[in-house]
Amino acid sequence: MLSDLLENNKQWARFMEIQCPGFFKELSEQQKPEYLWIGCSDSRVPANEIVGMLPGELFVHRNIANLVLHTDLNCMAVLHYAVEVLKVKHIIVCGHYGCGGVKAALGNQDLGLIDNWLRHLKDIGFEYRDILNAEADEDQRVDRLCELSVQKQVTNICHSKVVQRAWKHGHELTVHGWIYSIEDGIIKELNVDISGLEDIPEIYCMNT
Repeated sequence: MLSDLLENNKQWARFMEIQCPGFFKELSEQQKPEYLWIGCSDSRVPANEIVGMLPGELFVHRNIANLVLHTDLNCMAVLHYAVEVLKVKHIIVCGHYGCGGVKAALGNQDLGLIDNWLRHLKDIGFEYRDILNAEADEDQRVDRLCELSVQKQVTNICHSKVVQRAWKHGHELTVHGWIYSIEDGIIKELNVDISGLEDIPEIYCMNT
């Protein structure tokens, strides 16, 4: 019931004000997060909660399967605002094992409109088909593609004009790739961090 959600909200607001007097007044006056989180829309992966952060500490963009596409103006607008206005120092792409979008992309079902979105995951799967085919079963292939997709999204971010312009202007900014396990609640680093233009192939470097 929606009334339950509204009551939960009131209780949460009272709790926060008791724990941190003046919290909402301070929050309303500024937004200075150091992190942009790009994650999956999956309801089991709440960005703030799994990293133990309060409202105002994490700028968040979520979509199905945590994709970063240069044709997605919503994602690009979030990236632009986070980097150029909020001056975040870290961009985190966080996927999760067992992602339904990734699993669907490995199949051949007609799912309607979402097939256009999943096509980008299929492209990654085809690019790394030898790696995926070497996995023992479907669940392992799904999880491996979840990891590979996060790595691809990290590079997509680094190939964007807004991030490269920030680096050229001396902005301290690092892009990270993480993956979350719903089964135990633990985040794993994929060790694909990129902090500057020296890690970008020349063909993707832009005159910004």
